[in-house]
Amino acid sequence: MAGCVARAPRGSEARLSLATFLLGASVLALPLLTRAGLQGRTGLALYVAGLNALLLLLYRPPRYQIAIRACFLGFVFGCGMLLSFSQSSWNHFGWYMCSLSLFHYSEYLVTAVNNPKSLSLDSFLLNHSLEYTVAALSSWIEFTLENIFWPELKQITWLSATGLLMVVFGECLRKAAMFTAGSNFNHVVQNEKSETHTLVTSGVYGWFRHPSYVGWFYWSIGTQVMLCNPICGVCYALTVWRFFRDRTEEEEISLIHFFGEEYLEYKKRVPTGLPFIKGVKVEL
Repeated sequence: MAGCVARAPRGSEARLSLATFLLGASVLALPLLTRAGLQGRTGLALYVAGLNALLLLLYRPPRYQIAIRACFLGFVFGCGMLLSFSQSSWNHFGWYMCSLSLFHYSEYLVTAVNNPKSLSLDSFLLNHSLEYTVAALSSWIEFTLENIFWPELKQITWLSATGLLMVVFGECLRKAAMFTAGSNFNHVVQNEKSETHTLVTSGVYGWFRHPSYVGWFYWSIGTQVMLCNPICGVCYALTVWRFFRDRTEEEEISLIHFFGEEYLEYKKRVPTGLPFIKGVKVEL
């Protein structure tokens, strides 16, 4: 099946991805190379070529497919860190690069540790959907254009810091939900109940019925607040709200089918956590 990773000893994918993520993040050492005499672009090109050659030597498919994705995300994270500490109007975009790359990498890592049976290359969520890709590209274009014509708009530090706090909150809540749910968590809504599927109501699931969605909701909006993107900020808020309204209803239909009265009682006690979203309506 496309996107699947051949099974390996348990935990090996997590270790492989972590090692190659850190390898990619070693781009943080690039300033040392430029001080040694290499020009910035030349040093970057040689570094990227060297990384890919090393991965090709060390790994064969399907492990190379894991390694190249994790290394790429680590590389983006490292570049984001360098940009974050630069004295330019792009430093807040560096915060965004770190947040985006860490989100996608941690989705794979937590799945590898927590629910390896559902692990695949799709767990990186890099190919989430066409809409997701268009949304990301739109935010990059808006930031670039506004940074060129209205650079002062991108230097509202308190607003970017607020967005960063939203991103950190959303990321932590989502990962807490993934760990709490354990093998019950899946990136794809399940239409059939597995033998090990249980209703999780403890931990963060005692606060919200859909904590992973709540986390992603505030994370996605927070990225646009961080970038001080007024247009994408509004569009993201409306789009992700509609997406999670529909996703919540779709998932709750399956959960009611799986758990019946047990889920209905849980639904009465605990809110979704998403603003103005109550979940699927049940006719009594």
